[in-house]
Amino acid sequence: MIGYLSGTLLERDFSSCLVDVNGVGYELSIALSTFDKLPLEGGKVKLFVHTQVREDAITLFGFADKAERALFRKLIDVSGVGGKLALNVLSSMPVANFCSAVDAGDVKALSRINGVGKRTAERLVVELKGRLENSDPAAAPVDPGNSAASDACAALEQLGFKRDTVNKCINALLAELPENEQNTENLLRKALVRLNSGK
Repeated sequence: MIGYLSGTLLERDFSSCLVDVNGVGYELSIALSTFDKLPLEGGKVKLFVHTQVREDAITLFGFADKAERALFRKLIDVSGVGGKLALNVLSSMPVANFCSAVDAGDVKALSRINGVGKRTAERLVVELKGRLENSDPAAAPVDPGNSAASDACAALEQLGFKRDTVNKCINALLAELPENEQNTENLLRKALVRLNSGK
């Protein structure tokens, strides 16, 4: 099961991209939110992946960060929601906004998503409300097994930054940086630059 790809971006359009990983081209379906974060063709790219296996096909869905993939997986668990519609959801609103709409039972807002009618919007609320643990998954605690990230978070909190803000920043860096750059010193340095710039 493919869960992550890192390589060179060969082609891209609004709904898919082709990534060369050591001479093998992987075609992935993507949302607009991921397309916006892709480099130019020929650039290095890394994507979190959901692999869908069916009798007649194996489909790869690519995501710029773990929060989007996590929401995608919850969406396709909803009856009547397939991969294409789940990508439409991610293309239409940020993860945090969608989670907030579900928590608030805002059927009207959800119905504005392309392909989501009132009945599907109501089903999304019924089946997902209470399952979306945080209205902003990116602010969830970092993996406690990642000592470098945990140490960086602890240091930032000691400097006076709020825990949710710290978690969101470190999680974003973990999603962007290659593994060989995810040491405590580098995470701390980049996080301070980002937090102090207000990004």
